[in-house]
Amino acid sequence: MARGGQSLARVAVAVRAGAAPLWWSGIVGAAVGTVPPGLTGRRIGLLAGAALFLVAAAGVFLARRGRYAELAAGAVRAARQDILQDRAVTARAWRRARRWWLLLAFPVAVATSFAVPAAVGLLVAGLGAGLWLKAVWIGRRERVDDRLLWVCADRLARRGGPAGRHVTAYKATGIAAGDAAPGGARRR
Repeated sequence: MARGGQSLARVAVAVRAGAAPLWWSGIVGAAVGTVPPGLTGRRIGLLAGAALFLVAAAGVFLARRGRYAELAAGAVRAARQDILQDRAVTARAWRRARRWWLLLAFPVAVATSFAVPAAVGLLVAGLGAGLWLKAVWIGRRERVDDRLLWVCADRLARRGGPAGRHVTAYKATGIAAGDAAPGGARRR
């Protein structure tokens, strides 16, 4: 690495990295969870799951938005020596750091279906939907500000994610930098 440079990871990619695994674990867990009737019955389980889905999606979407906005407002221009991480590398690192939580999501969703069918599966899917919505919100902010937000990859690996207490500042680049579009999606 060049002198004084840092490895930078996209904020939106880090937020979006958990969306797909949680969404699919939850949806498949909820589908499998509708097979046993459970203690409460399928109807109550699905209604409770729908409510949990909405609460989880809204909670994850609204959590730390002020912190994200504060860090985005204070973002400084990235240096020439900084190295921009690929989208796939950032997503893989985020998922690897949290692999046990992601792997436990499906069996827990299926196991709890014997009590309340599909409820926990829909809760897990709601967490994934909330992360996706937050990544879309960050992407809209990036488009409006006409700059992409980056965080030091070393700080991202720690607990708390891209808006944790250990993250002190974001860096910014032009909208064409990196291999991910605003919001963390693949660039077309």
